[in-house]
Amino acid sequence: MKIMKFGGTSVGKPERMLQVAELITKEAEPKIVVLSALSGTTNSLVEIVNAIATGEREQAKKHIEKLEAYYQSFIKELVKEEKNYKKAQSILAEHFEFLHIILKISFSEALSKDILAQGELLSTKLFCIYLEEHGVDHVLLPALEFMSIDAHDEPQIGSIKVKLSQLLQKYPDKKLFITQGYICRNYKGEVDNLKRGGSDYTASLVAAAINASVCEIWTDIDGMHNNDPRIVKKTLAIEQLSFEEAAELAYFGAKILHPASIWPAQFYKVPVKLLNTMDPEARGTLITEEAGSVGVKAVAAKDGILAINIKSSRMLLAYGFLRKIFEVFEKYRTSIDMITTSEVAVSVTIENTPHLKDIVKELEPFGSIEVEDNHTIVSIVGNEIAETKDVLSKLFSSLSDIPVRMVSYGGSKHNISLLVPSSFKTRTLQLLNHGLFGLE
Repeated sequence: MKIMKFGGTSVGKPERMLQVAELITKEAEPKIVVLSALSGTTNSLVEIVNAIATGEREQAKKHIEKLEAYYQSFIKELVKEEKNYKKAQSILAEHFEFLHIILKISFSEALSKDILAQGELLSTKLFCIYLEEHGVDHVLLPALEFMSIDAHDEPQIGSIKVKLSQLLQKYPDKKLFITQGYICRNYKGEVDNLKRGGSDYTASLVAAAINASVCEIWTDIDGMHNNDPRIVKKTLAIEQLSFEEAAELAYFGAKILHPASIWPAQFYKVPVKLLNTMDPEARGTLITEEAGSVGVKAVAAKDGILAINIKSSRMLLAYGFLRKIFEVFEKYRTSIDMITTSEVAVSVTIENTPHLKDIVKELEPFGSIEVEDNHTIVSIVGNEIAETKDVLSKLFSSLSDIPVRMVSYGGSKHNISLLVPSSFKTRTLQLLNHGLFGLE
């Protein structure tokens, strides 16, 4: 059995759902199809949540009405038979009645998660009606019946495995299953989610839980590219990556793949393919245990980075100093991306965090603290690049005019990371595209 995940742009229009239906019925292998919300839906639901949270109920009502009008137009194109159109209308009525009801009740964090779940619930139910109209045998597997996270928002892979297996055993003769990405239940049993991009995470977790033959991630681009096509003129699709390389790229800014979605597939040795719904014949990118080749594969950039500098003469010849620094970040569950040290100073980078003031306050007893914002981490990723001839010379000669703030080299065989002011991000990516890949 294999997993096929389709993102919002892949199901964002009725004709796109037709393409998805063709893709999932192309071969006989049993499969679980994971769907995101229709493109733009989650953003609209976030607007509704924000409006309600700030007491702007009238504004929230307008957002709901606009979204409902969009879905009414969508189903008119999606289904043709009257009985199926009525079913689709009934589904819309159910979900939008819920959205209108929440305008009259007190706002809470739990309620906001219920609101955000509506997108995936709608997309899967409407897609199933489309399949029914075209005589495609299938089963809708509600993700809320098997996908769960613990008190630390970590997926409960053991529980997912057991519950999903029990659900599948109910349908021994079925070969096509549809489920929702992104949504789950938390340790309280409430509706929750796997955060932005969580549908990739769902697909990888499901693939791990059933030991799938492959986990296919279908988007609107033909695989992972060597650079950001929105910034540089010419990019190349990467044919093969190792799990380690893909994880580095996803974490450091490659938007095609959710950073957390690598580890379940890697741990359970499930190959991942990144494919293009708009061009199904394109080779895409294969992610496996094997890297396929050595050398630089790609460049990625991660914005919204802060550099925190801690200067203290107490560091000199002191042991335990770094441990105490790291304990502050651990306390506030804040990840450190890069770190550099000298005899009297340590610099770390983190993403923008709501706990910044608290972190700085707790660091102040250790020395003078300086925070620099508006930075970007640019990562150069490839198999064994730290040991590849001429990579460093090409890298730094390409960036002779860029004010590099920090360098991380040697911690990984697959990654060299640089911290630059965000105003230099575009120029840095363009220079690296030319210097490392010979592309404009």
